[in-house]
Amino acid sequence: MKASLQLKLGQQLTMTPQLQQAIRLLQLSTLDLQQEIQQALESNPMLENSEEEEGSDNSTDSESNADGTEVKDQDDTRSQQEDGNWDESGDDQDWSADNEQDIPDDLPVDTAWDDIYQSAPASASRGDDEDDTDFESRNSPTETLQDHLLWQLNLTPMSDRDRAIAHALLDSVDTRGYLVTSLEDIHTGLLDETDEDPLEMDEVEAVLRRLQHFDPPGVFARDLQECLLIQLNQFPAETPWLPQARLVVSHYINLLGNRDYAQLLRRSRLTEEQLKAVLALIQTLDPRPGDILDQAEPDYVVPDVVVSKSKGRWRVELNPEIAPRIRVNAGYAALIRRADNSAENTYLRDQLQEAKWFIKSLQSRNETLLKVATRIVEHQQGFLDHGEEAMKPLILSDIAQAVSMHESTISRVTTQKYMHTPRGIFELKYFFSSHVSTNEGGECSSTAIRAMIKKLVAAETPKKPLSDSKIAALLGDQGINVARRTVAKYREAMHIPPSNERKRLV
Repeated sequence: MKASLQLKLGQQLTMTPQLQQAIRLLQLSTLDLQQEIQQALESNPMLENSEEEEGSDNSTDSESNADGTEVKDQDDTRSQQEDGNWDESGDDQDWSADNEQDIPDDLPVDTAWDDIYQSAPASASRGDDEDDTDFESRNSPTETLQDHLLWQLNLTPMSDRDRAIAHALLDSVDTRGYLVTSLEDIHTGLLDETDEDPLEMDEVEAVLRRLQHFDPPGVFARDLQECLLIQLNQFPAETPWLPQARLVVSHYINLLGNRDYAQLLRRSRLTEEQLKAVLALIQTLDPRPGDILDQAEPDYVVPDVVVSKSKGRWRVELNPEIAPRIRVNAGYAALIRRADNSAENTYLRDQLQEAKWFIKSLQSRNETLLKVATRIVEHQQGFLDHGEEAMKPLILSDIAQAVSMHESTISRVTTQKYMHTPRGIFELKYFFSSHVSTNEGGECSSTAIRAMIKKLVAAETPKKPLSDSKIAALLGDQGINVARRTVAKYREAMHIPPSNERKRLV
């Protein structure tokens, strides 16, 4: 093959670093965006927070953007007075000289701090808000079920042999509070530790019975039946219908789980009214006692967009609290000399350019978010006025065409972005759904169909719940053509059990 030179013309799309930064900021969530802004403030000396001073009557000329970012060209005149360390003229105050006291060289061993130093006022130590709780107690990790059981075990008097068995049982408890390892396996695992005096199975069972009295009631149970019986055994003996509840749980829990009330009435020899009272007592029990303590920390959502109704019209605004207001530091920007090519001046010039691009990317992000949210609100005004049943079908291409953007951009904007409405806080993706045709030739949103299914299930007769076929027929009467399997899919997505599990004795 002979080497040769060829000249070829072509075009290709190249993403500049600025465009890559804008796309990356666009898909960040509120929390990730705040972290990104904080990193930019720490790494770029040209960026600074522009927090408004409360109670100041003097206004500074600034150029503010609608997105919450702000670029100022003037220096802010800030007072140097901080907590009495500086006076109005900026001179140092000798704090130690003002607070000097005569302290003896040798202090008695039992001398208290308050005997020498004056204590600060209670209001100063607590702050102005007396209802404010301790920071450490508010932010301490949540106690787990294992910690709660171990705390009770340490307070229970036991021999070393029984305590070793109890620790083995404790290690076999899951987050629900159930014992997931059989007693035989626990007994086998403990035999190697007691070679001199072999461990008996009765000892393990005796320790288990002691642990089953721990709080919360029902822990250390091996199955649901034992869990419910443990809780029933801790009720006072004079509790109404307690013997009948033990009878149903001990012998007929399978019939109870299958909602076979006819067989349950016949075998338990209870009347319908009596069975209602027994079931009411059983329903007060907790089938998962460990969930009381092992609860995940709540995830708090900060909305990016706030929707409100004013004078009959829906208004869409960006949440001003989602990101700090940043600006270019005018002091550092003034140090840049136009004709200077030194390393320091080049560094400042590059940092200034990056700061401007970062602020511009934030502005572009917020403008795009506001534009997309406004189009969504315009399309889904029926939902805001009447609820989920009035939700209209909406796909990404509809919004993309309305705002003249690509669908991938709309997907980035609506991911992990939240909207605060009078009906609650929803992710922007919540307002997008597929459609189902109607008899009149129109379209109905899948979200609206889910709301209708939920409404039908809530209004059904508990003694004879609606089947999926019946729900599909009722929707067909309203002009919505939906198959039975579609109803089943929507019902399962909403975590609604089938009709045989929704049956109640009323």
